[in-house]
Amino acid sequence: MTDINRLVRENVRKLIPYSCARDEFKGKEGIFLDANENPYGKLNRYPDPYQKELKARISEIKGIPEENIFLGNGSDEIIDLCFRIFCNPGKDRALTFHPTYGMYEVSASINDIELIKVPLTDDFRIDMVKTLPFLDDETLKLIFICSPNNPTGNSMNPEAVHGILEKFRGIVVIDEAYIDFSDQPSYKTLTSVHQNLIVMQTFSKAMGLAAARVGMAFAQTGIIEYFNKMKPPYNISDINQKAAIRSLRDIDSAKRRIIRIVAERNRLEKALVMTGLVEKVYPSDSNFILVRVRDADLVYSKLLESGIIVRNRNRIIQGCIRITAGTPAENNRLIEAIKRLKS
Repeated sequence: MTDINRLVRENVRKLIPYSCARDEFKGKEGIFLDANENPYGKLNRYPDPYQKELKARISEIKGIPEENIFLGNGSDEIIDLCFRIFCNPGKDRALTFHPTYGMYEVSASINDIELIKVPLTDDFRIDMVKTLPFLDDETLKLIFICSPNNPTGNSMNPEAVHGILEKFRGIVVIDEAYIDFSDQPSYKTLTSVHQNLIVMQTFSKAMGLAAARVGMAFAQTGIIEYFNKMKPPYNISDINQKAAIRSLRDIDSAKRRIIRIVAERNRLEKALVMTGLVEKVYPSDSNFILVRVRDADLVYSKLLESGIIVRNRNRIIQGCIRITAGTPAENNRLIEAIKRLKS
């Protein structure tokens, strides 16, 4: 059994969190003269600091108790909080599997944490032989696993993920930003089994709310309490909370959009292979595909000239570009533009 308090920085354990006006009065009706708000306007009141209504709706849909849910200003806030809660600057270390989402490294640098980057195998899976030697390191506090992974698109091998959860005594963060596009099951239910597991999901991808910046973390209450202790008092605006609530009221529409996106992703995979310019399309469980071409820099530049913006990943994965599945019309333009490049 993992002792979460043992993993938390001493200053965080001792921290007395800021108490805002809405912590002291939790009702919705009355004459509010407690928070130094402007009495006029439609957006003049501070939002619910603990997003109770939104968490209740998430709980119903995800099957996770409300007390095991934390909401961040995007998943990036959750990533940053993990470093700030569990890692002592200049002393502790974190681990990721390369290549993966770039914010793990950025956040590690901001917090002065050494980041170990274990290379993925040639088919972008976790190499347990290379990983095992690090799991007994007492300075290693965090492991980030992005599954489905960005930018490769594949889900990580479950046997490796379970092996890490069984052997590692630090905090394991599984980033499931793209899980809604995958046939693989979420790891979120395992948070009731593993005290050291945090599973992240987001409203940015499948729910189409990238502009709203609402990230989710599922974990045992001991971890959630530290997140709430460390976060800014009003980290998610009322506007964004309401946008997320509206999206959950129409969850069936979101599911239909996911089906369309996956169908377009699959169509893109087949069509791009037929162009003759694409050397390989890597298997994807996400809303994007990683594509190897003969000259990634040239293809990226030529598509840009046509008004089509993809992501050049050549510096991270040689010869590769990353393409998000768009609307059918957008994807058709992409396919035709690549065909023209071949000719």
